[in-house]
Amino acid sequence: MTILRYIFVALEVVLLFNLLIGVHELGHFLAARWRGLKVDRFAIWFGKPIWKKKIGGVEYALGWIPAGGYVALPQMATMEAVEGKREDAEPLPNVTPLDKIIVAFAGPLFSFLLAFVFAVIVWQVGKPSVEADNSTTVGWVDPTGPAAKAGLLPGDTILEIDGNAVHHFAPTTSDSVTWRIVTSTGTNIAIKYLRDGKEATTFAVPFHRETKWYQRKALRQILITSASKATVFEVATNSPAALAGLKTGDEVLALNGEKIYSPFAVDSAQEAMSNSVIKPLTLTVQRGAEKFDRTITPVKPLSPTNAFPLIGILSWQGDTNVMLVHPSPAEQIKQSASQIFNTFGALFSKSEIGVQQLGGAVMIIRVYSNLFQDEDGWRRVLWFSVILNVNLALLNMLPLPVLDGGHITLSLIEWIRRRPVHAGILNYIQNGFAALLITFMIYIAFFDTGDWVRSAHAEHEAPIIFAAPK
Repeated sequence: MTILRYIFVALEVVLLFNLLIGVHELGHFLAARWRGLKVDRFAIWFGKPIWKKKIGGVEYALGWIPAGGYVALPQMATMEAVEGKREDAEPLPNVTPLDKIIVAFAGPLFSFLLAFVFAVIVWQVGKPSVEADNSTTVGWVDPTGPAAKAGLLPGDTILEIDGNAVHHFAPTTSDSVTWRIVTSTGTNIAIKYLRDGKEATTFAVPFHRETKWYQRKALRQILITSASKATVFEVATNSPAALAGLKTGDEVLALNGEKIYSPFAVDSAQEAMSNSVIKPLTLTVQRGAEKFDRTITPVKPLSPTNAFPLIGILSWQGDTNVMLVHPSPAEQIKQSASQIFNTFGALFSKSEIGVQQLGGAVMIIRVYSNLFQDEDGWRRVLWFSVILNVNLALLNMLPLPVLDGGHITLSLIEWIRRRPVHAGILNYIQNGFAALLITFMIYIAFFDTGDWVRSAHAEHEAPIIFAAPK
């Protein structure tokens, strides 16, 4: 990717991210104007402003911490730790609890309305989907992992995890294989599967990958992947695969006479030779209408020096059988809401999912940047924006100080007591929770940034280079 393309993607991400935050805060701003509240500042992002301008008595600002935004409303519960102290000490008229509730609720409402707008667009233009999205067929099983020890094989179709039916492999929904595994709580995970038309149940003891102190704690795994076609995308020059005539678009159907369900089968066979005798691999290949075998012996490349024997297939093609689905706005919003409810359910259950596994602003920016780089990514960006806005609306409705739900709760207390909470007590509560919120965002950003850096480093490892044939 060229530098210009990186810059363009970065601008797209920043503009879209600011749109999501700006619309939410615009809801508060417009409601405050409507209800006659004093507005000191309209800020996108937190921290000391790197840009600000005063217009019509309102200061518009851009902070340096890219993790949210706020509208400074001195007649509501203020957050001096975030918004700063008021420069203007003029007395302000009181406003009713109803006014405060309307202003607080307007932010989540505008986020929800923006989600609906995005959902309508997705409904019309479509969302990319592949057959694998709705498959629970096992593509590869680590020979030394929990699933293999439990007797699972590539080609098995998983029907249930711990008695819960599954219909997808990826964890975007609660009825996925991955989600049910990571949220399981028992010592053994019950797996009901279908093989050759017969149903069976087995039990797997989950595995935890080792992590460093600066990495998120790994969640449960049984070391399986979903089924996907093993279609060659890139072949290294001078490699055994290139010398055997393999080309981009070739689909590997079988390895050593056994049908494969994932390119991981080929990759795993090569890696298994790192500390053992190198043996030739026989690949059954489909090229158009032609079907043939190629016997290829892996060799150690010149670079990187620590690489295990390889045949030289550098990368595999993703599923090219992409179709556009058109879920209704209601279906999209329902699915988005279920994700946040399922996540909170997992947080407060006995599962191993904790706050460390949550993602923040850095993760959101990373997802957007990855989606924008895809050829059809703009459709996925729209879909992800539905999810994000629904989550933003629901999270802000939590009855915690500094969140919109907290403002609503305080206003309801004021309504019942017929007098507001003491300003001094309220200031301590708001500033304390604001400090906790900022600390939490920094904590999550630490892990998000680490994941991003390690991923980028892995993508830029030394190129695989083979010696020229003699």
